[in-house]
Amino acid sequence: MAMLRMACAAMATRFELVLHGPEERRLRALGEEAVGEIERIEAALSLYRPDSQVSAVNRRAARQPVRVTPEVFQLIEHACLLSRVTDGAFDVTVAPLVRVWGGMGERGRVPEADEIEAARRCVGWDGIDLDPDRHTIGFRCEGMMLDLGSIGKGYALDRAAEGLRDGGIEAALIHGGTSTAVAWGSPPEIGVWRVAIDPPQGPGCPGVERAGSESGAKPLAVVDLRDETLSVSAVWGKGFEAGGRYYGHVIDPRLGEPVQGAWLAAAVLPSATESDALSTALLVRGAGMLDRIGRAMSVFRGMVVEAGGGVRSLNLTMEA
Repeated sequence: MAMLRMACAAMATRFELVLHGPEERRLRALGEEAVGEIERIEAALSLYRPDSQVSAVNRRAARQPVRVTPEVFQLIEHACLLSRVTDGAFDVTVAPLVRVWGGMGERGRVPEADEIEAARRCVGWDGIDLDPDRHTIGFRCEGMMLDLGSIGKGYALDRAAEGLRDGGIEAALIHGGTSTAVAWGSPPEIGVWRVAIDPPQGPGCPGVERAGSESGAKPLAVVDLRDETLSVSAVWGKGFEAGGRYYGHVIDPRLGEPVQGAWLAAAVLPSATESDALSTALLVRGAGMLDRIGRAMSVFRGMVVEAGGGVRSLNLTMEA
């Protein structure tokens, strides 16, 4: 059986495809189609492309409803449903708060309290007006913005995986930035896709690292994926330090501040769209969200590393 690796840069990260099949030429053709699908979705959803559908909504939806494609409408509708499931811990309108903290291509900064409060007034998924007949989106607040950064990568992976499966790829693992992965089928010799979750790393992270080899600490967990997806959200890597404190890039929509109660969260679900969004919700709300998501989703595994170093999990086995 042939094996092919492909990669592309999209959504400010690196996507990688590991494909198994009987013929390398066929794998390459299908892999190129999958890369094209990821790039197509980025063009529609990007917050940073002025010609994207999301940018058009952000510019005009507070003044008049903006029509989008059925695909983009359904994704935003799904995002609002997940916002309801998580009681707003995941919120696609968090962009004004991300911006005020310098998280939209700017240097991180600690804003004044009045800046945070002004941004908070423009945040809230229930301020989106959806018209399913016209596929239009409206905002009830001037200054509201969509940010699909916590769901778009998972959605792109779902769509790419769908095309690969339809093309006959029986075993593959595809991921975006190693933080969201989709796996199906059985890789040769192993029989299951095994994906490691690294322990938190960075300024102020809790002491959950374990003694490992010279290459680094042992994984926090190794997850076996069988026709499933895994998403990991963490606070390190894109944050900044100020006044002796580390501020992560994930913002709590309720408080208007970077998440402080947890350092890492992971979610395993059949859909990467959902695991991407719900891992963010777990990071924002902490271990209490595990049971809430478990009740809402028929199939779910999850884990939260709390700021104090404690680890809470639901149906996920930790490494010894």
